[in-house]
Amino acid sequence: MGWVQKRRDHGGVIFLDLRDRSGVVQVVLSPDTGGLPFQRANSVRAEFVLAVRGQVRRRPPGTENPQMATGEVEVATSELEILNTARALPFHPGDAAGVDEALRLRYRYLDLRRQESWHIFTMRHRAANIIRDFLSKKGFLEMETPMLTRSTPEGARDYLVPSRVHPGEFFALPQSPQLFKQILMIAGFERYFQFARCFRDEDLRADRQPEFTQLDLEMSFVDEHDIQQLTEELLAALFQELLDVELTLPFPHLTYQEAMGTYGSDRPDLRFGLEMVDVSSILADSKCRVFAGTIKKGGVVKGIRVPGAAGFSRKILDELTSMAVEWGAHGLAWFILEDKGVRSPLVKLMEPEEIDALITKMEGKSGDLLLFVADQRQVAEEVLGKLRLELAGRLDLIDNKKYTFIWITDFPLLEYDENEQRLEAVHHPFTSPLNEDLPLLESQPERVRARAYDIVLNGVELGGGSIRIHRRDLQERIFGVIGLEPQEAQEKFGFFLEALDYGAPPHGGIAFGFDRLLMLMLDLETIRDVIPFPKTQRATCLLTSAPAPVIPKQLRELHIQCLPAKIKQD
Repeated sequence: MGWVQKRRDHGGVIFLDLRDRSGVVQVVLSPDTGGLPFQRANSVRAEFVLAVRGQVRRRPPGTENPQMATGEVEVATSELEILNTARALPFHPGDAAGVDEALRLRYRYLDLRRQESWHIFTMRHRAANIIRDFLSKKGFLEMETPMLTRSTPEGARDYLVPSRVHPGEFFALPQSPQLFKQILMIAGFERYFQFARCFRDEDLRADRQPEFTQLDLEMSFVDEHDIQQLTEELLAALFQELLDVELTLPFPHLTYQEAMGTYGSDRPDLRFGLEMVDVSSILADSKCRVFAGTIKKGGVVKGIRVPGAAGFSRKILDELTSMAVEWGAHGLAWFILEDKGVRSPLVKLMEPEEIDALITKMEGKSGDLLLFVADQRQVAEEVLGKLRLELAGRLDLIDNKKYTFIWITDFPLLEYDENEQRLEAVHHPFTSPLNEDLPLLESQPERVRARAYDIVLNGVELGGGSIRIHRRDLQERIFGVIGLEPQEAQEKFGFFLEALDYGAPPHGGIAFGFDRLLMLMLDLETIRDVIPFPKTQRATCLLTSAPAPVIPKQLRELHIQCLPAKIKQD
């Protein structure tokens, strides 16, 4: 039984390629095998659902198809039943790869009939089973946390669910199971995991969806090393069993400051070089005002060496400069190293000794291109970080068959939000500060480092976690530093603060974007490919046309009135 993938009529003999999840087989019908099945086959079209009965036999010599797993056999059909017909197709599943994505999502059930889709979701199933088996053997319990909880607006916007029973009050769909998994540790379960459904009302990108699956872990009586070691072992087992890829353990570590200073990103892609170098000490007293002036104002000059790029045309250099300016830099300085010397608009403004020292510091040689940004440190590093990725793409430096992991640690605990005019948690307000930085919490809060860690794969943040705060006094201090008044903290988090009073153990955990992990493992471009029924980048479901209006009766039951569109915009 299965779907008709293709129908061919060869001079009175009809061939049907019948497909199900396991593969495709050729079905043969001729007048000799019986009139009724052959007559029925005349009306069969693509994606009809059939049941056939017949003899499995070898194909005649010379007609074998080495491109098919069943290419040496066929089914000589004696019975054929049409279980269901199919309308004219908006596209054929076999041709879906070249079809506009919006059309594929509108008819997602046809798109999912592709062998590629079946492979993806078979791999997703296998990955989940591997993870479950691994964690179960390590003493973890799989537990569920609520889908309907209270809104705690810290970070992305919540999806709100109105309560019919309590008019004017709302549940929120969870952005993560954060507080509940910590409460499970307080309850004494010690090791928990969950494939948690999470919801965030935020702007979408290729690796984001409004609803997604998170592999969530939490452990008691552990430190950062314990969680990182278990994570590495889990990923090694997953890559070995699913892809037959052996990962090298342990993964390297970089602090947040090292990552930003060397790669201009807290999620660096280490599949290629192009590291940044700080040359401020060489240019502090330079006659070139662009460099010296920036350094005297507290800025830096940082650069990257691009091996073999001395042949870049002026057009390409101008394009790179425009990009740097668009990203926030004042400009981009370039030096081309050739056998006959150095070529740059700035050569006339600098002493030969300065240029020589610059080349030495950058380890430059003939055929290289040196690029520099002079600006405030954050701007210089972020611009060069983006430029680094742009150059890697242009020069084809990225090996897509390579998996490069790295841990990023020692993040800032807090950062200042210009829009809110207050400090906010970089990860979340339940992350523990480093013990040695606690004395700075009130006096110099932006210098406090977090006991947080992100795991990065090929320049993509795969997951993140932290050691949590397990004492009420420290949790209340953090709330105070981020401007959460005691009354407000009690109103939003009173249940959690109370739980901390009843013997909360030291604990920590990590969460992975499960969809994102599969996207990277299977070398796909978007997490929509690993989600059976994804939303578009406008957070809509083209299959069901959701979101959609509801009838007035439903709104009345929820004590909700919708404003006209013009008022909503105002």
